[in-house]
Amino acid sequence: MAGNTPAVSISDENINLRKGQQRNHRLKLFLAILLVASDVVTLIAAFVGGYYARLYVPFFSIPDTQPALITYIPTMLLHMFIIVFFFYFNQLYHLRRTFSRFDQARRIAGIASLGAVLVFGMQELFFRNTFLYVSYPRSMFVYVWFFSVAFTVLGRELHRLIQVRLRMHGAATDNLLIVGTGRIARDIIGKIKNRPSLGYNIVGVVTSTDEHQGRMVGFPIIGNFPELPSVIDRYNVQQIIIALPDARRSELVELVTLCQRGSVDIKIYPDIFAYMAGDMNVDDLGGTPLLTVRDIALRGWKLSLKRGLDLCGSVIGLIALSPWMILTALLLYLEDGGSPFYTQERMGLDGRPFPMIKFRSMRVDADTIADWTVENDPRVTRIGKFMRRTNWDEIPQLINVLLGHMSLVGPRPEQPQYVLQFREQIPDYMSRHREKGGMTGWAQVNGMRGDTSIARRTTYDLWYIENWSLWLDIKIILSTVIQTLSGNNRNAY
Repeated sequence: MAGNTPAVSISDENINLRKGQQRNHRLKLFLAILLVASDVVTLIAAFVGGYYARLYVPFFSIPDTQPALITYIPTMLLHMFIIVFFFYFNQLYHLRRTFSRFDQARRIAGIASLGAVLVFGMQELFFRNTFLYVSYPRSMFVYVWFFSVAFTVLGRELHRLIQVRLRMHGAATDNLLIVGTGRIARDIIGKIKNRPSLGYNIVGVVTSTDEHQGRMVGFPIIGNFPELPSVIDRYNVQQIIIALPDARRSELVELVTLCQRGSVDIKIYPDIFAYMAGDMNVDDLGGTPLLTVRDIALRGWKLSLKRGLDLCGSVIGLIALSPWMILTALLLYLEDGGSPFYTQERMGLDGRPFPMIKFRSMRVDADTIADWTVENDPRVTRIGKFMRRTNWDEIPQLINVLLGHMSLVGPRPEQPQYVLQFREQIPDYMSRHREKGGMTGWAQVNGMRGDTSIARRTTYDLWYIENWSLWLDIKIILSTVIQTLSGNNRNAY
């Protein structure tokens, strides 16, 4: 009848869904090919750059003459193929949703170094006394190696930006189904909603048979456990997250069996700790394998190594920043005539108190008004707002690090009264005092600052203690510097 709008049938909706997924599949294939092409182009550019750097950069002696670039094509192709081959077998062409750019740069540097050395040797071993051979001097080798690392890292960063931009616009995404409606499921949905760059399109939630239909955190409950196979087919699901921390093993096995359809990727997050840590260690006890959920990484020589990093970092920092620290102290004194420094008792290693030094960012009588800092705190001075936003008020803690009260990286130390309160409310809270408090930490670079959940902050702190490495400390320090310079300090006030 004229004037009536025809309803969209379920089959039409499915057709539209599948067309959208086909476009997403083509985009993801394009991104995968683009990543390989990016590495090929950057490695060839690195070799060409190394060739010309030897002619014009006076880091080494500049030769009077050099073979033509065309004669280096066999070596250049070998260099490119060897490194791309190693990238492939080290899973550097898997389009991961989340990854550390610092870790990726380190892996690229290691693989590119190994590949460059192999090419240097293979060129002499296989090309000598053939028409493919050409002199490959050590100076050119160094330039090619350096440019290979630098150009590849830059090329992959550009690729990441393209991938993130596509996902932010709803392209190259995967349909995601959440199984469960508890706290863990809500936490996972919250994380995904806050990070559209992950490329997930949540189609809905599946729950147990005894729960009613409705919505959860804005997403529809579209079925129950026995209906999983039909729900997966109907919504063309590619990713499933099972978020049931209290489920029995038999229930999880049954759910995984129901979800195994086509190329569906299934992830299980039994609890929030496993969600954030994502790994377990396997130890051996008299031939019996044990899953280790607690492991203290900072012991023996590692403790000395960490202390060495603290000493070097604090000395260099105090010397380099001393002119700006003197200027800050002068400005603070001129603002209200109070002391530029502020000391407050905090609890550090083994729960022992120590005086933590900071630039004073609040009024002189701030402690008589309130203890806990909140957003838009009226006690913060004009200079204090800038210092808190940039972490500059914490720079004097380099003195605490030098004296051994604190470390550059570690759990942030709290005031004694809060420690007594939190230890009664949060399981294992005192475990974070097994190591020194830090100027920055794993929780802080992940946004756990200011008026945020102490329980979640504690989980991040415990993960750091149990997974410490020198590289992790360096990564946290670099992340802190980058977040500060970019103004991307979440919850900093």
